[in-house]
Amino acid sequence: MHPGGEQVDGNAAATTRPSATVRLPFEPSTPSIARTKLAGFLTVHRASSTVIDDALIVLSEMVANAVAHGQPSDDGTMELAWTIDPERQLLEISVHDDGQGGSLKPIDFDEDSLSGRGLSIINRVADRWWVDMSAGTRVGAELPLAR
Repeated sequence: MHPGGEQVDGNAAATTRPSATVRLPFEPSTPSIARTKLAGFLTVHRASSTVIDDALIVLSEMVANAVAHGQPSDDGTMELAWTIDPERQLLEISVHDDGQGGSLKPIDFDEDSLSGRGLSIINRVADRWWVDMSAGTRVGAELPLAR
Protein backbone atom coordinates (compact mmCIF):
# COMPACT_ATOMS: atom_id res chain seq x y z
CA MET A 1 0.00 0.00 0.00
CA HIS A 2 1.42 3.36 -1.03
CA PRO A 3 1.01 6.56 0.98
CA GLY A 4 -2.48 7.97 0.59
CA GLY A 5 -4.07 4.53 0.46
CA GLU A 6 -3.08 3.72 -3.12
CA GLN A 7 -2.43 0.10 -3.88
CA VAL A 8 -0.54 -0.55 -7.10
CA ASP A 9 0.41 -3.85 -8.66
CA GLY A 10 3.94 -4.56 -7.40
CA ASN A 11 4.87 -6.25 -10.69
CA ALA A 12 3.84 -3.34 -12.88
CA ALA A 13 6.42 -4.03 -15.58
CA ALA A 14 5.02 -7.51 -16.21
CA THR A 15 1.34 -6.63 -15.96
CA THR A 16 -0.72 -6.21 -19.09
CA ARG A 17 -3.49 -4.31 -17.29
CA PRO A 18 -2.10 -1.38 -15.28
CA SER A 19 -4.41 -0.63 -12.38
CA ALA A 20 -4.70 1.10 -9.04
CA THR A 21 -7.09 0.95 -6.11
CA VAL A 22 -7.38 3.90 -3.74
CA ARG A 23 -9.33 4.32 -0.49
CA LEU A 24 -10.23 7.94 0.12
CA PRO A 25 -12.20 9.77 2.82
CA PHE A 26 -15.95 10.02 2.37
CA GLU A 27 -15.82 13.82 2.25
CA PRO A 28 -16.97 16.61 -0.09
CA SER A 29 -13.30 17.36 -0.92
CA THR A 30 -12.65 13.82 -2.18
CA PRO A 31 -13.51 14.43 -5.87
CA SER A 32 -10.54 16.81 -6.10
CA ILE A 33 -8.15 14.31 -4.48
CA ALA A 34 -9.48 11.52 -6.71
CA ARG A 35 -8.97 13.60 -9.88
CA THR A 36 -5.36 14.30 -8.92
CA LYS A 37 -4.61 10.61 -8.36
CA LEU A 38 -6.28 9.46 -11.59
CA ALA A 39 -4.63 12.23 -13.63
CA GLY A 40 -1.22 11.15 -12.35
CA PHE A 41 -1.92 7.49 -13.16
CA LEU A 42 -3.13 8.29 -16.68
CA THR A 43 -0.22 10.66 -17.33
CA VAL A 44 2.30 7.96 -16.33
CA HIS A 45 0.53 5.57 -18.72
CA ARG A 46 0.59 8.16 -21.53
CA ALA A 47 -3.14 8.69 -21.99
CA SER A 48 -4.13 11.56 -24.25
CA SER A 49 -5.29 14.83 -22.73
CA THR A 50 -8.80 14.20 -24.11
CA VAL A 51 -8.99 10.80 -22.40
CA ILE A 52 -7.67 12.31 -19.16
CA ASP A 53 -10.23 15.13 -19.28
CA ASP A 54 -13.12 12.72 -19.93
CA ALA A 55 -11.95 10.30 -17.23
CA LEU A 56 -11.65 13.09 -14.66
CA ILE A 57 -15.19 14.27 -15.41
CA VAL A 58 -16.59 10.75 -15.03
CA LEU A 59 -14.64 10.01 -11.84
CA SER A 60 -15.54 13.34 -10.29
CA GLU A 61 -19.26 12.77 -10.90
CA MET A 62 -19.07 9.21 -9.56
CA VAL A 63 -17.32 10.30 -6.36
CA ALA A 64 -19.61 13.32 -5.85
CA ASN A 65 -22.67 11.05 -6.27
CA ALA A 66 -21.26 8.55 -3.77
CA VAL A 67 -20.65 11.29 -1.19
CA ALA A 68 -24.09 12.85 -1.78
CA HIS A 69 -26.16 9.67 -1.89
CA GLY A 70 -24.06 6.77 -0.60
CA GLN A 71 -22.65 5.64 2.70
CA PRO A 72 -19.03 5.36 3.86
CA SER A 73 -17.45 2.09 4.91
CA ASP A 74 -16.87 1.49 8.62
CA ASP A 75 -13.53 3.32 8.41
CA GLY A 76 -15.14 6.41 6.81
CA THR A 77 -13.80 5.79 3.30
CA MET A 78 -14.86 4.74 -0.19
CA GLU A 79 -12.95 2.66 -2.73
CA LEU A 80 -11.94 3.97 -6.14
CA ALA A 81 -10.32 1.80 -8.79
CA TRP A 82 -9.14 2.18 -12.35
CA THR A 83 -7.69 -0.24 -14.88
CA ILE A 84 -6.31 0.19 -18.37
CA ASP A 85 -7.22 -2.67 -20.71
CA PRO A 86 -4.73 -2.32 -23.58
CA GLU A 87 -6.26 -5.17 -25.59
CA ARG A 88 -9.70 -3.54 -25.68
CA GLN A 89 -8.24 0.00 -25.58
CA LEU A 90 -10.44 0.91 -22.61
CA LEU A 91 -10.13 2.60 -19.26
CA GLU A 92 -12.40 1.17 -16.59
CA ILE A 93 -13.22 3.30 -13.55
CA SER A 94 -15.26 2.29 -10.51
CA VAL A 95 -16.35 3.84 -7.22
CA HIS A 96 -17.65 1.70 -4.37
CA ASP A 97 -19.46 2.82 -1.23
CA ASP A 98 -21.41 0.89 1.41
CA GLY A 99 -24.81 2.42 0.54
CA GLN A 100 -27.70 0.25 -0.61
CA GLY A 101 -30.80 1.03 -2.63
CA GLY A 102 -31.83 4.23 -4.27
CA SER A 103 -32.46 5.10 -7.88
CA LEU A 104 -29.44 5.16 -10.12
CA LYS A 105 -30.79 6.32 -13.44
CA PRO A 106 -29.81 9.41 -15.42
CA ILE A 107 -32.43 12.13 -15.39
CA ASP A 108 -33.05 14.88 -17.90
CA PHE A 109 -31.83 18.30 -16.85
CA ASP A 110 -31.72 21.78 -18.28
CA GLU A 111 -28.94 24.35 -18.27
CA ASP A 112 -30.26 25.89 -15.05
CA SER A 113 -30.20 22.65 -13.04
CA LEU A 114 -27.96 22.89 -10.00
CA SER A 115 -27.99 19.18 -9.17
CA GLY A 116 -29.06 15.82 -10.50
CA ARG A 117 -26.77 15.86 -13.50
CA GLY A 118 -24.09 13.37 -12.42
CA LEU A 119 -25.38 10.17 -14.03
CA SER A 120 -26.49 12.05 -17.15
CA ILE A 121 -22.97 13.42 -17.53
CA ILE A 122 -21.47 9.95 -17.02
CA ASN A 123 -23.97 8.58 -19.56
CA ARG A 124 -22.86 11.16 -22.14
CA VAL A 125 -19.09 10.86 -21.61
CA ALA A 126 -18.56 7.13 -20.96
CA ASP A 127 -19.04 4.46 -23.61
CA ARG A 128 -20.77 2.25 -21.06
CA TRP A 129 -21.59 2.44 -17.37
CA TRP A 130 -23.26 0.13 -14.86
CA VAL A 131 -24.27 -0.29 -11.25
CA ASP A 132 -23.65 -3.33 -9.04
CA MET A 133 -25.56 -3.36 -5.74
CA SER A 134 -24.63 -6.88 -4.65
CA ALA A 135 -22.41 -5.55 -1.83
CA GLY A 136 -22.93 -1.86 -1.23
CA THR A 137 -23.03 0.21 -4.41
CA ARG A 138 -20.36 0.06 -7.10
CA VAL A 139 -20.73 2.33 -10.12
CA GLY A 140 -18.43 1.48 -13.01
CA ALA A 141 -17.74 3.06 -16.38
CA GLU A 142 -15.68 2.34 -19.48
CA LEU A 143 -14.06 5.00 -21.61
CA PRO A 144 -12.15 4.46 -24.86
CA LEU A 145 -8.42 5.18 -24.74
CA ALA A 146 -8.50 6.51 -28.28
CA ARG A 147 -10.80 9.43 -29.12
